[in-house]
Amino acid sequence: MIFIAVWLSLAMACAWGVQRATGLSGWIDTIWSFAVGLGGIAAALFPNGDFGRRITALVLIATWATRLASHIGIRTHSGGEDPRYAKFLEEWGDNAAWRLFLFLQIQALAAFILVLAVYLAATNDTPFPRLPDGFAMLVAIVALSGEASADRQLARFRRTPEAKTEVCQVGLWRYSRHPNYFFEWLFWCVWPIFAITASAWTWASLLAPALMYWLLVHISGIPPLEEYMLRSRGDRFRALQERVNAFFPGPRRNGELP
Repeated sequence: MIFIAVWLSLAMACAWGVQRATGLSGWIDTIWSFAVGLGGIAAALFPNGDFGRRITALVLIATWATRLASHIGIRTHSGGEDPRYAKFLEEWGDNAAWRLFLFLQIQALAAFILVLAVYLAATNDTPFPRLPDGFAMLVAIVALSGEASADRQLARFRRTPEAKTEVCQVGLWRYSRHPNYFFEWLFWCVWPIFAITASAWTWASLLAPALMYWLLVHISGIPPLEEYMLRSRGDRFRALQERVNAFFPGPRRNGELP
Protein backbone atom coordinates (compact mmCIF):
# COMPACT_ATOMS: atom_id res chain seq x y z
CA MET A 1 0.00 0.00 0.00
CA ILE A 2 2.97 2.34 0.46
CA PHE A 3 3.79 1.88 -3.23
CA ILE A 4 0.18 2.79 -4.11
CA ALA A 5 0.33 5.92 -1.93
CA VAL A 6 3.54 7.05 -3.68
CA TRP A 7 1.98 6.32 -7.09
CA LEU A 8 -1.09 8.45 -6.31
CA SER A 9 1.05 11.36 -5.11
CA LEU A 10 3.22 11.24 -8.22
CA ALA A 11 0.19 10.95 -10.49
CA MET A 12 -1.35 14.10 -9.01
CA ALA A 13 1.97 15.92 -9.31
CA CYS A 14 1.87 15.01 -13.01
CA ALA A 15 -1.74 16.23 -13.19
CA TRP A 16 -0.57 19.57 -11.80
CA GLY A 17 2.08 19.80 -14.50
CA VAL A 18 -0.41 18.97 -17.25
CA GLN A 19 -2.84 21.61 -16.00
CA ARG A 20 -0.13 24.27 -15.87
CA ALA A 21 1.01 23.37 -19.39
CA THR A 22 -2.41 23.19 -21.05
CA GLY A 23 -4.56 25.51 -18.94
CA LEU A 24 -7.28 22.84 -18.95
CA SER A 25 -8.19 21.58 -15.49
CA GLY A 26 -10.32 18.76 -16.84
CA TRP A 27 -7.12 16.75 -17.31
CA ILE A 28 -6.76 16.72 -13.52
CA ASP A 29 -9.89 14.63 -13.05
CA THR A 30 -8.97 12.47 -16.03
CA ILE A 31 -5.59 11.63 -14.50
CA TRP A 32 -7.11 11.25 -11.02
CA SER A 33 -9.64 8.69 -12.27
CA PHE A 34 -6.92 6.79 -14.13
CA ALA A 35 -4.63 6.85 -11.06
CA VAL A 36 -7.35 5.60 -8.70
CA GLY A 37 -8.18 2.85 -11.19
CA LEU A 38 -4.59 1.63 -11.42
CA GLY A 39 -4.23 1.87 -7.65
CA GLY A 40 -7.40 -0.16 -7.18
CA ILE A 41 -6.23 -2.78 -9.67
CA ALA A 42 -2.94 -3.09 -7.80
CA ALA A 43 -4.82 -3.41 -4.50
CA ALA A 44 -7.02 -6.15 -5.96
CA LEU A 45 -3.95 -8.13 -7.00
CA PHE A 46 -2.70 -8.63 -3.45
CA PRO A 47 -2.27 -12.39 -2.89
CA ASN A 48 -4.51 -12.72 0.17
CA GLY A 49 -8.29 -12.78 -0.17
CA ASP A 50 -10.76 -14.96 -2.02
CA PHE A 51 -9.77 -15.20 -5.70
CA GLY A 52 -13.31 -14.64 -7.00
CA ARG A 53 -13.78 -11.52 -4.90
CA ARG A 54 -10.38 -10.15 -5.96
CA ILE A 55 -11.19 -10.61 -9.65
CA THR A 56 -14.62 -9.05 -9.17
CA ALA A 57 -13.05 -6.06 -7.43
CA LEU A 58 -10.48 -5.71 -10.21
CA VAL A 59 -13.11 -5.79 -12.97
CA LEU A 60 -15.35 -3.26 -11.20
CA ILE A 61 -12.64 -0.71 -10.44
CA ALA A 62 -11.15 -1.07 -13.92
CA THR A 63 -14.57 -0.55 -15.52
CA TRP A 64 -15.23 2.50 -13.36
CA ALA A 65 -11.84 4.09 -14.11
CA THR A 66 -11.92 3.39 -17.85
CA ARG A 67 -15.38 4.86 -18.32
CA LEU A 68 -14.90 7.92 -16.12
CA ALA A 69 -11.39 8.80 -17.31
CA SER A 70 -12.37 8.45 -20.98
CA HIS A 71 -15.56 10.47 -20.49
CA ILE A 72 -13.77 13.36 -18.77
CA GLY A 73 -10.86 13.15 -21.20
CA ILE A 74 -13.11 13.40 -24.26
CA ARG A 75 -15.00 16.30 -22.72
CA THR A 76 -11.77 18.11 -21.85
CA HIS A 77 -10.30 17.54 -25.32
CA SER A 78 -13.39 19.19 -26.80
CA GLY A 79 -12.33 22.42 -25.07
CA GLY A 80 -13.49 24.61 -22.24
CA GLU A 81 -12.32 25.00 -18.67
CA ASP A 82 -13.95 23.16 -15.78
CA PRO A 83 -15.95 25.89 -13.95
CA ARG A 84 -15.18 24.37 -10.54
CA TYR A 85 -11.42 24.63 -10.99
CA ALA A 86 -11.79 28.00 -12.69
CA LYS A 87 -13.46 29.30 -9.53
CA PHE A 88 -10.71 27.94 -7.29
CA LEU A 89 -7.94 29.38 -9.46
CA GLU A 90 -9.62 32.77 -9.57
CA GLU A 91 -10.00 32.84 -5.79
CA TRP A 92 -6.37 31.80 -5.25
CA GLY A 93 -5.05 34.59 -7.46
CA ASP A 94 -1.27 34.92 -7.50
CA ASN A 95 -0.95 31.87 -5.25
CA ALA A 96 -2.90 29.66 -7.65
CA ALA A 97 0.05 27.52 -8.79
CA TRP A 98 1.28 26.30 -5.42
CA ARG A 99 -2.19 26.12 -3.89
CA LEU A 100 -3.34 23.94 -6.79
CA PHE A 101 -0.35 21.66 -6.22
CA LEU A 102 -1.26 21.32 -2.52
CA PHE A 103 -4.92 20.79 -3.40
CA LEU A 104 -4.01 17.95 -5.76
CA GLN A 105 -1.86 16.28 -3.12
CA ILE A 106 -4.92 16.36 -0.86
CA GLN A 107 -6.77 14.70 -3.72
CA ALA A 108 -4.06 12.03 -3.75
CA LEU A 109 -4.76 11.40 -0.06
CA ALA A 110 -8.48 11.14 -0.80
CA ALA A 111 -7.68 8.71 -3.61
CA PHE A 112 -5.68 6.55 -1.20
CA ILE A 113 -8.70 6.29 1.12
CA LEU A 114 -10.80 5.12 -1.83
CA VAL A 115 -8.19 2.57 -2.90
CA LEU A 116 -7.96 1.35 0.69
CA ALA A 117 -11.65 0.42 0.49
CA VAL A 118 -10.95 -1.58 -2.68
CA TYR A 119 -8.07 -3.30 -0.89
CA LEU A 120 -10.23 -4.21 2.10
CA ALA A 121 -12.88 -5.62 -0.22
CA ALA A 122 -10.40 -7.62 -2.31
CA THR A 123 -8.58 -9.09 0.71
CA ASN A 124 -11.77 -10.31 2.37
CA ASP A 125 -11.03 -14.05 2.54
CA THR A 126 -14.55 -15.28 3.33
CA PRO A 127 -15.95 -17.67 0.69
CA PHE A 128 -17.19 -15.93 -2.45
CA PRO A 129 -19.93 -15.31 -3.35
CA ARG A 130 -21.90 -14.49 -0.23
CA LEU A 131 -25.34 -12.85 -0.29
CA PRO A 132 -23.74 -9.41 0.39
CA ASP A 133 -21.44 -9.97 -2.59
CA GLY A 134 -24.41 -10.44 -4.88
CA PHE A 135 -26.02 -7.29 -3.50
CA ALA A 136 -22.75 -5.36 -3.94
CA MET A 137 -22.51 -6.40 -7.59
CA LEU A 138 -26.11 -5.32 -8.18
CA VAL A 139 -25.45 -1.91 -6.62
CA ALA A 140 -22.29 -1.57 -8.72
CA ILE A 141 -24.20 -2.27 -11.93
CA VAL A 142 -26.86 0.29 -11.02
CA ALA A 143 -24.22 2.88 -10.09
CA LEU A 144 -22.07 2.42 -13.20
CA SER A 145 -25.01 2.35 -15.62
CA GLY A 146 -26.73 5.26 -13.86
CA GLU A 147 -23.68 7.51 -13.99
CA ALA A 148 -23.00 6.61 -17.61
CA SER A 149 -26.63 7.36 -18.53
CA ALA A 150 -26.56 10.71 -16.73
CA ASP A 151 -23.34 11.70 -18.47
CA ARG A 152 -24.72 10.74 -21.90
CA GLN A 153 -27.95 12.66 -21.28
CA LEU A 154 -26.05 15.79 -20.28
CA ALA A 155 -23.68 15.48 -23.24
CA ARG A 156 -26.63 15.26 -25.66
CA PHE A 157 -28.29 18.27 -24.03
CA ARG A 158 -25.10 20.33 -24.32
CA ARG A 159 -25.18 19.82 -28.09
CA THR A 160 -28.63 21.44 -28.39
CA PRO A 161 -29.25 25.19 -28.93
CA GLU A 162 -31.21 25.32 -25.65
CA ALA A 163 -28.08 24.49 -23.66
CA LYS A 164 -26.83 28.07 -24.02
CA THR A 165 -29.61 29.47 -21.86
CA GLU A 166 -31.55 26.56 -20.34
CA VAL A 167 -30.86 24.01 -17.60
CA CYS A 168 -30.68 20.27 -18.33
CA GLN A 169 -33.88 18.53 -17.21
CA VAL A 170 -33.87 15.43 -19.39
CA GLY A 171 -33.89 11.86 -18.17
CA LEU A 172 -32.28 11.44 -14.76
CA TRP A 173 -31.69 15.20 -14.58
CA ARG A 174 -35.42 15.70 -13.99
CA TYR A 175 -35.14 14.08 -10.56
CA SER A 176 -31.75 15.28 -9.30
CA ARG A 177 -29.71 18.37 -10.10
CA HIS A 178 -26.58 16.20 -10.02
CA PRO A 179 -27.50 12.57 -10.78
CA ASN A 180 -23.97 11.83 -12.02
CA TYR A 181 -22.62 12.76 -8.58
CA PHE A 182 -25.23 10.61 -6.86
CA PHE A 183 -24.33 7.51 -8.88
CA GLU A 184 -20.62 8.20 -8.38
CA TRP A 185 -21.19 8.18 -4.61
CA LEU A 186 -23.33 5.05 -4.92
CA PHE A 187 -20.45 3.23 -6.62
CA TRP A 188 -18.22 3.81 -3.59
CA CYS A 189 -20.95 2.40 -1.33
CA VAL A 190 -20.24 -0.94 -3.00
CA TRP A 191 -16.87 -1.52 -1.35
CA PRO A 192 -17.98 -1.71 2.29
CA ILE A 193 -20.60 -4.26 1.26
CA PHE A 194 -17.82 -6.41 -0.19
CA ALA A 195 -15.39 -5.71 2.64
CA ILE A 196 -17.09 -5.67 6.03
CA THR A 197 -16.71 -8.77 8.18
CA ALA A 198 -16.41 -9.33 11.91
CA SER A 199 -12.96 -7.76 11.78
CA ALA A 200 -12.99 -4.18 13.06
CA TRP A 201 -10.36 -3.20 10.46
CA THR A 202 -12.77 -3.82 7.58
CA TRP A 203 -15.10 -1.11 8.82
CA ALA A 204 -12.54 1.42 7.61
CA SER A 205 -14.00 0.78 4.16
CA LEU A 206 -16.92 3.02 5.17
CA LEU A 207 -14.54 5.96 4.86
CA ALA A 208 -14.78 5.72 1.06
CA PRO A 209 -18.50 6.54 0.65
CA ALA A 210 -18.36 9.00 3.56
CA LEU A 211 -15.45 10.86 1.98
CA MET A 212 -17.00 10.84 -1.49
CA TYR A 213 -20.29 12.22 -0.14
CA TRP A 214 -18.49 15.00 1.72
CA LEU A 215 -16.41 15.97 -1.32
CA LEU A 216 -19.27 15.90 -3.81
CA VAL A 217 -21.96 17.53 -1.68
CA HIS A 218 -19.99 19.98 0.44
CA ILE A 219 -16.55 20.71 -1.06
CA SER A 220 -15.46 20.31 -4.67
CA GLY A 221 -18.62 19.05 -6.37
CA ILE A 222 -21.99 20.71 -5.94
CA PRO A 223 -21.06 24.05 -4.25
CA PRO A 224 -18.71 25.51 -6.91
CA LEU A 225 -20.75 24.06 -9.79
CA GLU A 226 -24.03 25.48 -8.50
CA GLU A 227 -22.41 28.87 -7.92
CA TYR A 228 -21.38 28.83 -11.57
CA MET A 229 -24.89 27.80 -12.66
CA LEU A 230 -26.43 30.62 -10.64
CA ARG A 231 -24.14 33.12 -12.36
CA SER A 232 -24.80 31.73 -15.84
CA ARG A 233 -28.49 30.73 -15.60
CA GLY A 234 -29.82 32.99 -12.84
CA ASP A 235 -33.52 32.63 -12.03
CA ARG A 236 -33.87 29.53 -14.19
CA PHE A 237 -31.47 27.65 -11.95
CA ARG A 238 -32.94 29.14 -8.76
CA ALA A 239 -36.32 27.77 -9.79
CA LEU A 240 -34.73 24.38 -10.40
CA GLN A 241 -33.14 24.47 -6.93
CA GLU A 242 -36.57 24.95 -5.38
CA ARG A 243 -38.17 22.05 -7.22
CA VAL A 244 -35.48 19.40 -7.76
CA ASN A 245 -33.30 17.66 -5.16
CA ALA A 246 -29.62 18.56 -5.29
CA PHE A 247 -28.22 15.04 -4.82
CA PHE A 248 -30.57 12.15 -4.05
CA PRO A 249 -33.06 11.54 -6.91
CA GLY A 250 -36.66 12.16 -5.88
CA PRO A 251 -40.02 13.57 -7.01
CA ARG A 252 -40.08 17.08 -8.37
CA ARG A 253 -41.77 19.59 -6.08
CA ASN A 254 -44.54 22.04 -7.07
CA GLY A 255 -44.97 20.82 -10.63
CA GLU A 256 -43.00 21.93 -13.67
CA LEU A 257 -40.53 24.78 -14.00
CA PRO A 258 -41.78 27.93 -15.73
